[in-house]
Amino acid sequence: MSDKVLNLPERINGVGEIAFNLWWSWHPSARMLFKMLNRAAWKESRHNPVKMLKEIPFDNLISFASNYDYLRHYDVVYSKYLNDIQTKVCWFAANIEVPRCLPIAYFSAEYGLHHSLPFYAGGLGFLAGDYIKECSDLGVPMIAVGFMYPEGYLRQKIRVDGWQENIDEPLDRDESPIQRVFDENGQQLTVKVPFTDPPIYVAVWKVEVGRIPLYLLDTDIDINDPWNRKISAHLYISDKEQRLRQEIILGIGGIAVLNALKIKHSVIHLNEGHPAFAILERLRDKVESGESFSDAVEKVRNTTIFTTHTPVPAGHDIFPYHMMDKYFSHCYSYLGISRDEFFQMGVNPEDPSAGFNMTAFALKMSKYNNAVSKKHGEVAKNRWKVLWKDIKEEDIPIDVITNGIHVPTWIEPKIKLLFNKYLGSNWVEEHDNPVIWGLIDDIPDNELWQIHYWLKIKLLNFIREQTRKRWKENRVNPVNIICNGVLLDPMTLTIGFARRFTSYKRADLILTNIERLKKMFNNRWKPIQIIFAGKAHPADEDGKRILQKIFNFAHDPEIGGRIAFVENYDEQLAQYMVHGVDLWLNNPLPPLEACGTSGMKASLNGVPNLSILDGWWIEGYNGKNGWAFEGKGDEEDAEAIYNILENEVIPLYYKLDKDGVPVEWVKVMKEAIKSTAAKFSARRMAKEYALKFYQYALRSG
Repeated sequence: MSDKVLNLPERINGVGEIAFNLWWSWHPSARMLFKMLNRAAWKESRHNPVKMLKEIPFDNLISFASNYDYLRHYDVVYSKYLNDIQTKVCWFAANIEVPRCLPIAYFSAEYGLHHSLPFYAGGLGFLAGDYIKECSDLGVPMIAVGFMYPEGYLRQKIRVDGWQENIDEPLDRDESPIQRVFDENGQQLTVKVPFTDPPIYVAVWKVEVGRIPLYLLDTDIDINDPWNRKISAHLYISDKEQRLRQEIILGIGGIAVLNALKIKHSVIHLNEGHPAFAILERLRDKVESGESFSDAVEKVRNTTIFTTHTPVPAGHDIFPYHMMDKYFSHCYSYLGISRDEFFQMGVNPEDPSAGFNMTAFALKMSKYNNAVSKKHGEVAKNRWKVLWKDIKEEDIPIDVITNGIHVPTWIEPKIKLLFNKYLGSNWVEEHDNPVIWGLIDDIPDNELWQIHYWLKIKLLNFIREQTRKRWKENRVNPVNIICNGVLLDPMTLTIGFARRFTSYKRADLILTNIERLKKMFNNRWKPIQIIFAGKAHPADEDGKRILQKIFNFAHDPEIGGRIAFVENYDEQLAQYMVHGVDLWLNNPLPPLEACGTSGMKASLNGVPNLSILDGWWIEGYNGKNGWAFEGKGDEEDAEAIYNILENEVIPLYYKLDKDGVPVEWVKVMKEAIKSTAAKFSARRMAKEYALKFYQYALRSG
């Protein structure tokens, strides 16, 4: 039982049902249902249909319940929605044969679904969001578990000196596409996390993502002590003990919630090590049922999938033994093992004194492990070979499933209409088939270019409108106005750099030789401009300093407004940027980019990449779909970027035909689309998980 409290005329009551299901976020025809009601309200709500529908007067809605054009569109969309949600005909059922198909429980610390639900920090969350959307499309039997985070990751505010401030902006849960889950007494379901002392409780919320229910845990409830109420307040809190408590709640509490909901599952899929304590709860359940610990380990391992996403040490949680003792000493006897045996499950043999390593624990306790690109697979095997000393490195059980993006979410609607025209109206259903993408060459160059140019103007207008609102509402300093991008020019070659601000991503690499860069900015006939966006973790002082450096360059009059830093990067701004910039820049320190999906999103929309050969770009670059360079060090890499820009990118972009179309550049755009859309789709990725892992794990369950 859950709550849906929108007051709508009965004839269009399905609009409210759709509003509470994120299905609308990847179906433009569904979003049009809300736009048609009131375009201004849709925009003002920042595309949050629940908020919008609550604010529109009921009398205004009544008129649409008898409006022929609206009802015709509504009936078609609502019928498609019901068919998608209820159909038993799907790829998974047709291709995966298992004797008993209980759902797969997917655990992740963050989910990037839509900017109206800020439960994400970056790539890991967007990957999880894209993945469960695709599992819905393919009919993969799945339930997802995560955290509510009522205060989100962080809302970014840049001071006049360029320093990032972190602003709390609590989520209004009653004006978001999220629902309370109620118990049989009509109260919001509250579940006690096993073995917590003093007891910790979680309230349960639900987000419907197509056919996939996502259950979110929330500790911010009256029954909890004040410190415990804050456990789920923020994503990736820096306090280590509170972080440990957070991961206990996510893993152990997540399993307890599924049990309270009476949702049986046979397989779990862990998205990184944060939720790995779910393994412990599964072990305890089997031992309590009378199985030996060794038998329980075997059964749990055979039904556990673990995906590791990063080689960066900060992405792998390690908790001191004394802290683990504080929270897990009761578990030893419940599992029937000694303290040492318990800790051995999470020991990294390379550094046994460091503490309980969540990645080592997950790798040891999962039969099906994978990295997220071919290069990352090599790095992960080398990094974790200490766990498998008796086998050759190439035989280490860490497979590779390269990440992909949910094409219906990230394709721009006008680009989609163009594809409908030249690829056929069913291309979305077959988009992981590389053959159909050869038809991209049939698109006239001027049509693709005109749409791209329109999307660039749309991006710059969005930036200006956001800046105008900040000026009106917060009276920000004029320096911030200049830095936010109001001087950007749609006629200028526009480079985009948007990602989390941390040292290894080297956001400031292109500023290494600022005098050389100024010549490119100020070239009268062939200038460039750069749009930066991204957040530094609240505890990452180095990341904040890099951000500040870029911001301070942005208001240098000699640069002439050619650098912009756009504040408060989120999913909405990400959409505008991957659709609207001309070139996507990516230059992390290799081999620390495990995959990287933002470049895929840009490429899908015809925005070529200029990227270091790391992560997915090693597999994606073909010599015709963008530009690449080897990682050799900061100065050498900056030199490579400058040379590629000066000698290849800029001349190609400004080489126009008689109609003002950069025909050779458009060829690169088309190749970017053709080489990315199928190979790096979440559909291909989800099918690989099902064929490589799920079907075998489900048979074991």
